[in-house]
Amino acid sequence: MRFQKSIWSALVLAFVLLILAACSGGGEEGSEGSGGDTGGSGESEGQKITVFNRKVEISDQLAAMAKEYTEETGVEVEVLGTTGDDYLQQLQIRLNSNQGPSIFTLQNETEAEQLKSYAYDLSKEEYVQHIAPNMELKVDDKTVGVPYGVEGFGIVYNKDLVKPEDIADYESFVSTLEKFKGQGINGFGLAQDAYFLIGHMSNYPFALQEDHFDFIDRLNAGEVTMAETPEFQEFGKFMEAIKANTPNPLSITYDQEIGDFASGKTAMIHQGNWAFGMLSEFDFDFEVGMMPFPLMGNDKLAVGVGNNWVINSQKEEAEIQAANDFLNWMATSKTGHRYIVEEFGFVPALTNIEAGELDPLSKAVLDASNSGETIPWAINYYPANIVPNDLTPLAQQFFSEDMTGEEFIAGMDEAWKGAQ
Repeated sequence: MRFQKSIWSALVLAFVLLILAACSGGGEEGSEGSGGDTGGSGESEGQKITVFNRKVEISDQLAAMAKEYTEETGVEVEVLGTTGDDYLQQLQIRLNSNQGPSIFTLQNETEAEQLKSYAYDLSKEEYVQHIAPNMELKVDDKTVGVPYGVEGFGIVYNKDLVKPEDIADYESFVSTLEKFKGQGINGFGLAQDAYFLIGHMSNYPFALQEDHFDFIDRLNAGEVTMAETPEFQEFGKFMEAIKANTPNPLSITYDQEIGDFASGKTAMIHQGNWAFGMLSEFDFDFEVGMMPFPLMGNDKLAVGVGNNWVINSQKEEAEIQAANDFLNWMATSKTGHRYIVEEFGFVPALTNIEAGELDPLSKAVLDASNSGETIPWAINYYPANIVPNDLTPLAQQFFSEDMTGEEFIAGMDEAWKGAQ
């Protein structure tokens, strides 16, 4: 009797568990299906995408934007991030293990070439037509990345003290520095930080080559040298003039560089539009502008992109479409535009976005970007870590020892060889 009751109890328990499992499964299925009722459209409806973001400064804002997109379309967007400097390594691990995100970030052509098998071809997507001239990320002549925004650098100047025609070429640049030196004013300020000392400055002779990619490839192959190239020869002369007529930048911090400019002690500094954030903290009473560094008579700002959105080409077709829809929404909708300009604080790299109120440095960068009157960030194609590890020690030696501009350029050649 006890045996029969035990069998009966077991059958009842199994039946109850079966019903509970069925109910639970039905609930999950309903949950997945409910995503389509929140405004999703097209092939993206019911999809989920992941975004691996490199720029930690916009992590919270990007998550908020993703939430609004989900509410509007029903497509779940999960934002992933990293707190360290090993983003690219983490990305490669994810991609190689088939756990890569739907959308990820690449900084430049070098990274795009390295990961081109994972970069989806965006060339035919309508929204990429809004990218400002020459600002798209390309590999093998295909557009694979949509820029976050643009940044630019050049000579930030006090309009009460300097006019663009005062430094239109090497001769006028030198005479203007000499004039300011005689007046007890620093004519041209650099700072001790690696990129503010030599990284951005070194961009000019590369960027002014007819094809900076080809030049750097030939430099890597030993087919050309900087010492024998006219743009570098004149760059050495500019460096000599700066050394002879301005305070030693090795003793000047970034904060001091901005402070001296704001107080009128310095007429010009070499910086980017990012500098206005700190500059605005000072009480200065003059108009500021940004003009090109006049190497070989250059009349264009150096404008480039720090990061680009890229779609993972190894995903299923439906997920690729969902990722495309998300980037399209960000590039064309009012909500996407608001986040790019107001929440992320970017200078738009898309010509269909109204930038709103911009500071004068960012306005100069935007105007140059939209017109296409720019020179590239050739620095993005340098050997890895050459600026802090090789060029900065050379620049420190130049500013602290008896070294000519010609010797400095010869040192750049040697530094380049050592960095490969």
